Amino acid sequence: MKTGEKYDACVGALKEFAEGAGFTDVVIGLSGGMDSTLVAAMCADAFGAERVHGVLLPGPYSSEHSVEDARELADNLGIRAEVVSICEPFEAFERVLARACGGELKGLAAENTQARCRMVCLMALSNAHGWMLVNTGNKSEAMMGYSTLYGDTAGAFAPIGGLYKSDVYAVARWRNERAEAEGAQPPIPERVFAKPPSAELSPDQEDEKSMGIDYDTLDKLLFAHIEQGLDAEGLVRAGFAERDVERVLRTVRATAFKRALEPPSPDVEFYG
Repeated sequence: MKTGEKYDACVGALKEFAEGAGFTDVVIGLSGGMDSTLVAAMCADAFGAERVHGVLLPGPYSSEHSVEDARELADNLGIRAEVVSICEPFEAFERVLARACGGELKGLAAENTQARCRMVCLMALSNAHGWMLVNTGNKSEAMMGYSTLYGDTAGAFAPIGGLYKSDVYAVARWRNERAEAEGAQPPIPERVFAKPPSAELSPDQEDEKSMGIDYDTLDKLLFAHIEQGLDAEGLVRAGFAERDVERVLRTVRATAFKRALEPPSPDVEFYG
């Protein structure tokens, strides 16, 4: 399946799912990162800009450029973008949970609480207006369990859930190139392609540093394991570092319980 075909397959599956469930409008959290940016473009193509409701959910560690990129994307797509800060609800959780968490809400508990604050806001809007919440997770994150249960795993459908992170970038680039070929404004801001992926849940947090492996290596390893069926020995023979193989496969096994709660996603054909 070619890059453009992957994009069209994701858009078509998203539209079919929403219509089958009786939804006409969708809501999506806009972080200024690549995943939510691409999914927003898919939503606009699937439903029309007037039926896509973007929500910026800045928290205590959100960067200015993330908010700027999210706003630029919304302007390029012509979708509505509302700002709902999670700082106050997160601070409330910090106060309420501090004693029970040993004196302070910190580390992973604090990071995941921020993600869950965002989910609560998005689901409130979904319930209040009858909009379908669209998930923005990708296959690389799902396989590594790099997501928050009841946080960024929320949503009725995950249009890029079948794409590895490297595919997400390639598909996004294709979407911009298609717009240029049609004489239109490329929807995805160029800075989104350049900046390191980050959930911005702690100071200077970057996805690849948190996982201990870069996405290019991770995706090649996951592809060889999942799509080509190579086991640990086969992966090492294929040239992957043994320590990377051990850590990634151990993580894939340990986080299967998370994937069981991920929303449905399109089947993307990686061969041919």
